[in-house]
Amino acid sequence: MLDALAAGLAAVALRLPPPRTRRVSVTRDIALRVRDGVLLRADHYAPNLPAAPTVLIRTPYGRAGPMRLLCRLAAEQGFHVVIQSCRGTGGSGGEFEPLVHERDDGMDTLDWLRRQRWWTGAFGMFGASYQGFVQWALAADAGPQLRAMVAVATASTTRDSTYAGESFALDTVLTWAELLQAQTVPWLARQWELKRGQPRLTAALSHLPLVEADRVATGVTVPFFQQWLRHHTPHADYWRSRVFDDRLHLVTAPVAMISGWHDIFLPAQLRDYAALRAVGARPRLVVGPWTHGSPGMFVAALREGLGWLGTHLCDERSGDVTDAPADTAVRVHVGGAGGGWRDLPDWPPPAEVVRWHLHPGGVLRAAEPVPSPPDGFWYDPADPTPSLGGPLLVAQRAGPFDNRPIEARPDVLTWTSEPLTAGIEVVGPVRAQIYLRSDLRYLDVFVRLCDVDARGRSWNICDGLVRLDPQRFPADDTDTVAVSVEMWPTAHRFAPGRRLRLQVSGGAHPRYARNPGTGEPLGEAVTLRSGFREIMHDPKCPSAVVLPVVHSASQPPPS
Repeated sequence: MLDALAAGLAAVALRLPPPRTRRVSVTRDIALRVRDGVLLRADHYAPNLPAAPTVLIRTPYGRAGPMRLLCRLAAEQGFHVVIQSCRGTGGSGGEFEPLVHERDDGMDTLDWLRRQRWWTGAFGMFGASYQGFVQWALAADAGPQLRAMVAVATASTTRDSTYAGESFALDTVLTWAELLQAQTVPWLARQWELKRGQPRLTAALSHLPLVEADRVATGVTVPFFQQWLRHHTPHADYWRSRVFDDRLHLVTAPVAMISGWHDIFLPAQLRDYAALRAVGARPRLVVGPWTHGSPGMFVAALREGLGWLGTHLCDERSGDVTDAPADTAVRVHVGGAGGGWRDLPDWPPPAEVVRWHLHPGGVLRAAEPVPSPPDGFWYDPADPTPSLGGPLLVAQRAGPFDNRPIEARPDVLTWTSEPLTAGIEVVGPVRAQIYLRSDLRYLDVFVRLCDVDARGRSWNICDGLVRLDPQRFPADDTDTVAVSVEMWPTAHRFAPGRRLRLQVSGGAHPRYARNPGTGEPLGEAVTLRSGFREIMHDPKCPSAVVLPVVHSASQPPPS
């Protein structure tokens, strides 16, 4: 009764379409034996309708709390909803090994669904983050009965996000490991740890060697964390069976993708979108002003997702669940003053590539660089440049922040434009080309683009990091290294009177594991070497940020 009342109130608050039924029966803890004998547990939400398609959700995060509300809302919209706990979580047997069993367990679950008396022969999948990875694990082999997918803040491969720029996403990985382990402790103990500000996790993020950090954070050794530290090199065999991007061309189900500009998986999700478009698919893409796990993304996922599932799962007998947008639509939110939602035919939209060069005196200009000496800073991994906002796993710490505290540090260089006389709308992939010299051969380059307002506040828009070593980034005969830094894609309008600012620093800890400067193995490094580095910005070494600028009649090209 309470679940039904909560669902009714939530449907009104979320402005969902009227329910097709309020009568939903729930069967909990259904046991399903998979091929290796492990028992997986699932709940079934059954609408009181003569025929209804199925929505499958597979999750390592339990079946209670918000998931219970989501399942009931979907069932009231006209779907049989089956939510299953991944092995080793939520009462399911076996051991949770990220990405290892999801394809086989998913196929066995699909076989079970086909044997149920309420099965109609059509199903869809829904889920965010890891719940999306399990969709991609199954999608290529599910056959024509898979009619739709809703992939929220996720991607077909986690490898590139884990080692963004060939660094290590320490905050995301260790926080996730701690979150999964916290599901096994009593509720009161967990609340006490959260109230204390998670001191064990905070200590672990600063601990060396990293191979001990999981035990510091959780009290136990986390096998996948150890493996991810060990198998971090490009093209490591470990990841071959744990990524699914090489099978995207076999996925025939229509896919809706929902993400946020500050989501940890956004670059990988947009690569999935491009791969599907390259083989003629027409996925739906929505990117909003959200972070991973933020309430706004949850609301958008429900609205967009239920609409997408209704359009592609419901036939003429049952009717559409909701009015869904056209399959070809891309919808993005443009941040900044004068921004808002934009409907696009594809991603990325046509744009002029404009280079904003670093100039002497900390100035950023679209004009060509001029002869000038480099700017330099000292980076000390014992006092690493801290990360602030941006794409993080925890929504409350992610997104735009005033970057002035970071920019005041001596290990952060900035270049700032003059106030804009006309607005500039930047929509698409962003990258920086940085030329540097360093007395160390092992180092990181972190680059961030900010929007500076009239009060001098510097709001981060997008960023990226690259880890350098002498094999991948050899220096030229002047000891200069050219580094292309792929930054997060964005959609942002820099309004008249605002200024563009580019930051360059030696890291962003603990979002990325600090670079010790020694070349020691990722998990074992304990020796920290500080060093000086110079950022070049002259005609021979034209360091710049490269922006995709979308022009309109009221928005002339920058001068």
